[in-house]
Amino acid sequence: MMADEEPSATTADANPVNEPLDMVRLSLSEVVFVKLRGDRELQGRLHAYDNHCNLVLGEVEETVYVVDDEEAGDEIRTVKKNSEMLF
Repeated sequence: MMADEEPSATTADANPVNEPLDMVRLSLSEVVFVKLRGDRELQGRLHAYDNHCNLVLGEVEETVYVVDDEEAGDEIRTVKKNSEMLF
């Protein structure tokens, strides 16, 4: 680089996602999809989070997938629950 040239933007400056929690920060106030253990999923608006990945979601729809083993038919049914706010 020549002495009179300005340094170009680094890739860290160009990309707002440098760490995993940066993606969560960018999703504040957006509807997010969270997949949990135990065949559970959450979909809701992200209100807050912390460094431990605890989330506060509003207008949440929880989906639980239940496998009914009726004579090895393995029928999957879904159970949906709605919550105003979830931590």
